[in-house]
Amino acid sequence: MATVAQWIEGARVRTLPNAFAPVIVGTGAAAGVDRFDPVIALLALLVAVTLIVGVNYANDYSDGVRGTDEQRVGPLRLVGSGLAEPGAVRTAAFVCFGLAAVCGLGVVALSGQWWLLLVGAACIAAAWFYTGGSRPYGYSGFGEIAVFVFFGLVGVLGTLFVQSGSFNGVGVGGAVAIGSFSAAVLVANNLRDIPTDRETGKRTLAVLLGDRDTRTLYVVLALVPFVITLLTGLRSPWVLTAFLALPLMFPSLRAVLSGRTGSALVPALRDTGLAMLVWAVATALALALGQG
Repeated sequence: MATVAQWIEGARVRTLPNAFAPVIVGTGAAAGVDRFDPVIALLALLVAVTLIVGVNYANDYSDGVRGTDEQRVGPLRLVGSGLAEPGAVRTAAFVCFGLAAVCGLGVVALSGQWWLLLVGAACIAAAWFYTGGSRPYGYSGFGEIAVFVFFGLVGVLGTLFVQSGSFNGVGVGGAVAIGSFSAAVLVANNLRDIPTDRETGKRTLAVLLGDRDTRTLYVVLALVPFVITLLTGLRSPWVLTAFLALPLMFPSLRAVLSGRTGSALVPALRDTGLAMLVWAVATALALALGQG
């Protein structure tokens, strides 16, 4: 049986910046228009965290029962390694999705935006069918698009909307930036797994593009947030503090551009997530202080 530490590792806590960052930026944008609501912000954060842990367990289960994790290079997988029964990991995923639904219901009730129940249902469906079901879209090259939409556009703009009741330009810019960061994390992950995914028939975007073009895509996605920062900074210089995150990207960019493969790419996921989190905090503070 898997230990508590192994269950925590299976939850892939290093992916949590993908949950924190959109809520931080969306809350900063809401605070910038004097509509910060700490209770709603906290519930939105719980929704994001439970969703990402849920999707990690769901991926562990679905990839494990398909056998696509047998030659895995990256972090521990509970089912693929035989440490946990598939049913137990699937249950853990559903429990997380249930918690996300409960917290999401609280957000909807407090904000009065009941139509967002449909958005919440779409988020949970997207989390499960990424690798679950008979035709998982993550196996057909659509994973990065889904990450961009749900952890970028939906995460940032949803957090902004439930607190302020509206959208604005800086929120849209922040959503595109966080979506690009999140997609870059997944691109780095799938770049690492090209050989094993190709062998098992998992047609990720990286498999479809090939090694060279996937590396180019990663660089473009990693630089998009800083282009947005530069454009926003022309109007509000304090936003330029988000460039503090740029040096954190250098090791990842070097690893990708130098052609590293396999386990040598694992730190790129961590460093990209850390850069995203620093970018989000710096940007949110600038927006909250009215400098956006």
